[in-house]
Amino acid sequence: NPVFFHYIEEKKPYVALKYAMTADGKIATKRGLSKWISGEKSREYVHYLRHRYSAILCGISTVLNDDPMLNCRLKDEKGNFWGKNPLRIVCDSNLKIPLESQLVKTAKELPLIVACLKGNNSGDFEKKRALLEERGVEIMEVSEGKNGGIDLKELCERLGQKKIDSILIEGGSQINYSALESGIVQKVYAFIAPKIFGGQAKSPVAGMGVEEPVSAFEFKLSKMQTFDDDILLEYIKK
Repeated sequence: NPVFFHYIEEKKPYVALKYAMTADGKIATKRGLSKWISGEKSREYVHYLRHRYSAILCGISTVLNDDPMLNCRLKDEKGNFWGKNPLRIVCDSNLKIPLESQLVKTAKELPLIVACLKGNNSGDFEKKRALLEERGVEIMEVSEGKNGGIDLKELCERLGQKKIDSILIEGGSQINYSALESGIVQKVYAFIAPKIFGGQAKSPVAGMGVEEPVSAFEFKLSKMQTFDDDILLEYIKK
């Protein structure tokens, strides 16, 4: 059990990165539309992953663009929900998360942590924090990382102290890069759909990128399976 052994040895959660892309490596069209790249069976398997991992993490851009619930919606043959909902975590440096978002509106039923940058003592920040906490949101202040966002290593340490043993990242290309750059990613789930978008649309990983091939974030293929015409490649850290 890689999750168990990683958590016991490192005292930090086992982190997996998940994304769906087209055959030409795009996660959205040139207009930014992404629903749906992968097929129905692939999306159902993602909910199984949400069921398996203790927490699911995304960045504030995903919240602002998609207003997700980040819950598990597995159903049995009778249509009843049976999956375990993960703890939901949002990296939101300046508490931009809308009070009317689905995540905030359901925070008292489905736990939500919003990780923000420590040291912001402005009146607007404290007011927003109080409003979020009234709605059941846990605010976690974290140090600034090297690129100005949340220090993901510190965040993982804090979450490990809260007995969170595993995290599934379902974010955008920027947080994907930040997670890889920080070295916290142990596994990658890459869904590839038989579609081609072309153009200058986003790829799964943004950021500055590496300068030399030798500097690539390296993984090794551990498993491959298909869901109808989609391919899922599972990579683990070398």
